Amino acid sequence: MSDSTLPAAASSRLRNTISWLAWPGLLAISIAIMAYGFTVAMPALFFNIAYLLLALCLYGLEQVMPHERVWNENDGQTFANIAHTLTSKGVVQAAVVFSTVIGISSYVTPAAEPGYGIWPRSWPMWSQVLLAIAVAEFGLYWGHRLAHEWPWLWRFHAVHHSVTRLWIVNTGRFHFVDSFKSIALGMVILLALGAPMEVLIWLSAITAFIGILTHCNIDMKFGPLSWWFNTPELHRWHHSKDLREGNKNYSENIMLWDHVFGTFYNARDYRPPVDIGIQEEMPPGFLQQLAWPFRRRS
Repeated sequence: MSDSTLPAAASSRLRNTISWLAWPGLLAISIAIMAYGFTVAMPALFFNIAYLLLALCLYGLEQVMPHERVWNENDGQTFANIAHTLTSKGVVQAAVVFSTVIGISSYVTPAAEPGYGIWPRSWPMWSQVLLAIAVAEFGLYWGHRLAHEWPWLWRFHAVHHSVTRLWIVNTGRFHFVDSFKSIALGMVILLALGAPMEVLIWLSAITAFIGILTHCNIDMKFGPLSWWFNTPELHRWHHSKDLREGNKNYSENIMLWDHVFGTFYNARDYRPPVDIGIQEEMPPGFLQQLAWPFRRRS
């Protein structure tokens, strides 16, 4: 082997190693930072730190080892993506999850008391969080699935699916009505069961971490992870224009309910489509996109 091929071989091995370790490694680091935030009683601060670090790492990897190079090209939607994120994931999630839910718990007295409901508060926190992910996923799954199957809900969800490339900046591109629906369906079940606020915060954080990982444009390998978790490999199929592929993989975090209800899809012998989006025509402007679901159609 010549001297010139040695660096190329080493670079290829490094890239392959990163492609296998990036998804589980970055998720584990983000969760560890969040856990430290709870130990110092500052979960909100350390969530923001973890999310920012995760976003920076993913953006860097998107530049050097993209899954689809064409998805790194400007589509003119960066401002709209950020604006949707701020109005939807920023305002709605922060206000509803961290403020409104806490407020509801204080007014609905039983929900704030340790003895309320059937939630296993005596379990270790890690096991409560795992249970919360599985339970909340039922509401998230059906909220997502109905957004594809009910035309009046699809109008709002189509704003997210109208993207023609996947990358971290359109992770939060959701119409605020769509976000309200998803948050409500995921959290109400846990509140009704009497889950404590720490569990709800953990669920919100993990959903945010997996969400940005799911939409990243990075050449990653997953193996059996895609059987259990919502990985980019699965979510790329979900954004297909072919509804035989697109109306699959509705889960947000774990694929439990897709397996149960027969909507899991991963064609390992084929590459997910590069040409993604919707059949309808979505206006390019942010304000136009907010108004688009409310317009009358024939």
